[in-house]
Amino acid sequence: MAEPEFNATGVRIERALRSLTRAGQVKISNGRLELLTSYGREIDSAPLGSVHASKPWFAARDRARATVNGTRYLLTLGGPDAAEDAGPSAVRRFLEAVRSARGSDVRD
Repeated sequence: MAEPEFNATGVRIERALRSLTRAGQVKISNGRLELLTSYGREIDSAPLGSVHASKPWFAARDRARATVNGTRYLLTLGGPDAAEDAGPSAVRRFLEAVRSARGSDVRD
C-alpha cells in the first residue's frame, strides 16, 4: 500500500455551520480525498479531480474549505487534538496536495 500524499488527524470538519467531528481525519491517497470521523467512519470521499479546495479569506489561518461531491466542508487543521505539524503549514500542504492532483484550480 502506498503512503498517503497527505494525512492530517485531529481535524474539525464542519458542514453548514454544523460540526460533524472535532477530531476527524483528512486523507489524500491514490488520487482520492477522504474525510473521516475520529472513529474512522467515512463522512465523504471523492476523486481529487472533482474536489475543489481553497483558503477562505475570512477564516483563521488554520482553516481550509473543500467542496466534495457538491457539499462544502470547512476544515480546521489546527485544533487542540491536532497533530504537532498542524495549523497554517498543514493547510498549505493540504492545498498543495490537491493542487498537484488537480492542476491550478486551487486558490490560496
